[in-house]
Amino acid sequence: MSTEVSTKCIHLENDSRENFYGAVSYPIFQTATFAHPGVGRSTGFDYSRLQNPTREHLEKVVAALENGVDALAFTSGMAAIAALMELFQPGDHLIVDSDLYGGTIRLFDNISEKNGLEITRLDCSAEAILNNIKPNTKAIYIETPTNPMMNVIDIQKISRITKERGIWLIVDNTFLSPYFQNPLDLGADIVVHSGTKYLGGHNDTLSGFLVASSTEISEKLRFIIKTTGAGLPPFDSWLILRGIKTLGIRMEKAQENAFKLVHWLGQQEEVKRVIYPGLTTHPGHEIMKKQSRGFGAMVTFEVCSKEFAQSILNHVRLIQFAESLGGVETLITYPVTQTHADVAKEQLEKNGITESVLRLSVGIESAKDLIQDFDRAFREVKQEN
Repeated sequence: MSTEVSTKCIHLENDSRENFYGAVSYPIFQTATFAHPGVGRSTGFDYSRLQNPTREHLEKVVAALENGVDALAFTSGMAAIAALMELFQPGDHLIVDSDLYGGTIRLFDNISEKNGLEITRLDCSAEAILNNIKPNTKAIYIETPTNPMMNVIDIQKISRITKERGIWLIVDNTFLSPYFQNPLDLGADIVVHSGTKYLGGHNDTLSGFLVASSTEISEKLRFIIKTTGAGLPPFDSWLILRGIKTLGIRMEKAQENAFKLVHWLGQQEEVKRVIYPGLTTHPGHEIMKKQSRGFGAMVTFEVCSKEFAQSILNHVRLIQFAESLGGVETLITYPVTQTHADVAKEQLEKNGITESVLRLSVGIESAKDLIQDFDRAFREVKQEN
């Protein structure tokens, strides 16, 4: 069978449908429990908190897309990260990038540190990591590109540091999806996804994933998901399976649109800067070319003032002012009041997240229509001022 990622999105290698009457769409096993054929005998499934055939199939698909040993599906991206943190003990030290999704920062600040984990936040260059590793350092946690400032981290370079010291490298791959980037192939140990985003792709369900590079990590995570009970239900698993089938064409179209919008935004006098790794002027552009198959469809831009930014949000029509990302619809987000509302002001300032910064998740609509919507909104705001 072909190993092209676009084919993996649709066909799971060695998948047998003989028990499902030839169904092309994988069935939804909407059951909480399973009957046993006899004492000491099992069908392979006992209780859906432990595992369900629909979730199992989804996990195999995601593991195949990320070239992992195993994948685990959770009820949200944050549920996945919360379970991930259960791998560590009080007193363990983690180095995390300073520019992360606000929900992840909130978890680390309010839950992980409360539970005795020591967290060091820094810009995760190789030099900075080397200067901050301690005897009790157990993991490095990064996003690349980061949310929302689109910083790019060299996964392979960081993985050489972690491998030499027996430290886990954890990479949140939500922004690029496994269609454009595979961190495990670059030396990461665990990959994180908010499946709500590009994997699902339709803003109609929540999910999260952890993908393990080894059986050792997989077994630890399987015990945690069984114990804490945040496994993805069967119907939600089916929705994500359906979304993944079109992952490739959605990512390609969204990226194509992103380039066009980036070009248009860069020509507007009210736009101070456009941050997108696909631009040759982006400091991480060459790293992205080396470690990824694309640049994605997330764009951050800064306008001339707080008032202009907020007015844009009030005037867009086709583009929707909403949290989240990765769906077929183009969404615009105001990080300081939405995704990063719980992040300390000094951290926001350090990361460059100001009241004039907007984040754009480019969808698959006509690029011409998206540009026209922005053009009208910009003109209306200027007329008001």
